[in-house]
Amino acid sequence: MNEPADTLAQLENASKRYGPVLALDSVDLQVRRGEVLALLGPNGAGKTTAIGLLLGLLRPDSGSALLFGQAPQALAARRRLGAMLQTGGVPDTLAAGELLALFRSYYPRPLTIADSVAMSGIGELLQVRYGRLSGGQQRRVQFALAICGRPDILFLDEPTTGLDPAARETLWKTIRQLAAGGCAVVLTTHYLEEAEALADRVSVLARGRIVASGSVAQIRARVSQRRVRCVSRLSAEIIADWPEVRSVTRDGERMEIVTDAAEAVVRQLLFEDSGLSELEVRRAGLAEAFVEITREAA
Repeated sequence: MNEPADTLAQLENASKRYGPVLALDSVDLQVRRGEVLALLGPNGAGKTTAIGLLLGLLRPDSGSALLFGQAPQALAARRRLGAMLQTGGVPDTLAAGELLALFRSYYPRPLTIADSVAMSGIGELLQVRYGRLSGGQQRRVQFALAICGRPDILFLDEPTTGLDPAARETLWKTIRQLAAGGCAVVLTTHYLEEAEALADRVSVLARGRIVASGSVAQIRARVSQRRVRCVSRLSAEIIADWPEVRSVTRDGERMEIVTDAAEAVVRQLLFEDSGLSELEVRRAGLAEAFVEITREAA
């Protein structure tokens, strides 16, 4: 397979089995310079296995995994990556600042401590032992350790779990900054609004296979579902009985209708309610598209 020159990591026809369980089934995946790739899927879909192959923590049973055109286990390749996984062997007895100094020493051209601190927002944690930090604070320190080596590719596995809104916004800002500077970012997250806000490209895994891939807009366009919002005097019960309607919710005067046939529903609304106002039709969001795509795959 001929890949573009900006492909930094890839799986080619990669499969991985754990005993009788086929965790990854002939997967092709490319990670490109300067993009945020969101790797989405339900629990057990194969996301962690795919990342493990790209990081060199696992080896494919068939097919191949490449990192910067080399085996992911190669030291030269590993020195160009950063990773923030859900579990990691970080010494509890060292302070955050000591950990940062230690991890920087592993890389040939690390960020300065000041830049690492500013980009991760851990300034107030530098003197605190890692084992005494809260779960959210530990995640912030882990992010600092992942970016301190000035990576060309960054793997983030559920990075904002346990973060407060301010810390999450700092992380989002840094991810965008890194991607704009040419770093490739591979993101797994159960927060689909996070993927929608950050991703340039989305790949959806289900049962070990890629079942959808493209931009957020392309993924959303794969489902016909629409949300019709309006102010109407009609009752939610009446609208819910229309054959094209999936669900109806009312919040005060405002109504939200989920449907696969928005045009028919809008025509019916206009016919039934001469006082209809504030009419708005929106395409399904990434969350709705994800549910529909994974349901079809199952």
